[in-house]
Order: sequence, then C-alpha cells, then structure tokens
Amino acid sequence: MGEEVTGSTLGIIGMGHIGYKIAQRSKGFDVRILYHNRNRRSAEDELAVGATYKNMDDLLKESDFVVLVVNLTAETTGLIGQRELSLMKPTATLVNVSRGLVVDQEALVEALQSGKIRAAALDVTHPEPLPRDHPLLSLHNVLITPHVGTNTYTTVRKMVRRMVDNSVAAVKGLPVPDEVKLK
Repeated sequence: MGEEVTGSTLGIIGMGHIGYKIAQRSKGFDVRILYHNRNRRSAEDELAVGATYKNMDDLLKESDFVVLVVNLTAETTGLIGQRELSLMKPTATLVNVSRGLVVDQEALVEALQSGKIRAAALDVTHPEPLPRDHPLLSLHNVLITPHVGTNTYTTVRKMVRRMVDNSVAAVKGLPVPDEVKLK
C-alpha cells in the first residue's frame, strides 16, 4: 500500500530551478513544504510556494518524502549516507532525481532492508544501469526508472534552448543565465 501525499511533509534538498518547480507543483497537494539549499531563497519565493527553510538534519527528521534535486559536486557526493538515512522517519520515502552518487547506495540498501525508511524512488543510480545482481533491484520497496525524468520532447527542446542561450551569453561576455556559482 502507498502513502497519501495530501497532508504530508515534503522535504526538498536543492531548491534551485527544478526544486522550486517541484515546490510549485506540490502546493496543490496541500503538503507542508520544507527545503534546504546552499543559498536560502528570498522571503518572497518562500511565501509564493509556502516553503520553510530548514537545516538538513531537521528537514530529514520531519519529512515524509525527501526529494533530492542537487547538482553533483564534491560537496554533494555522498550527501545522503547512513547518518542522514538514520535521521529519517521509518515511514519516509527518499526520492532521488539528481545524480546517483549523491546517495550512498550501500547505506540505502541497508536502510531499506532494515526498515529504517519505508521506500525509495530512484530516477538515477550509480552506475547506470545497475548490474543485474545489485541488491536495489530485488527490493520490494524500491522503484527505479532509467534516468528518464526529462525525457519529453518539450523538455529536451527547452534544455537545448537554454544551452544555446548560455553559450551565446558566454561567447559575448555577458552574464550566463544558468551559471552555477560554487562560492
């Protein structure tokens, strides 16, 4: 049996463009939205989606669903490991749509097998695809999709347009619209 989304607490780790879009869409499900991000969003942005900024530990402790939407960097590699999974509710679901290396998959397997968390939904793994004998593939409480979260004609067109806009801006010496500032 699944869990009801309405009335739950959604924790979003990574409130950039995609994380914010997830918050906007989640508002219609009457969920409490928590988020953690390297840089806090403006009060106006928070109010628009009803999101509350939390440190990561508190977000993990309070959320029924934790969605990972971060870039893969040195800081985010292994971001979710045994310690972080142990902070989550035993009824929580982890959703990873970022990169496989953001989650320590051995720790995730242990958390899922032992009931430390209820379930996981993974659009990304490491490696992709997983070997046929990988333990994640045999667990009843895991949903794995083959990294196709953006596989639509509309999304691919938008991604190409953004790539062109960013490239043209860089060549012209203008501010790059989607520049990621690491510090």
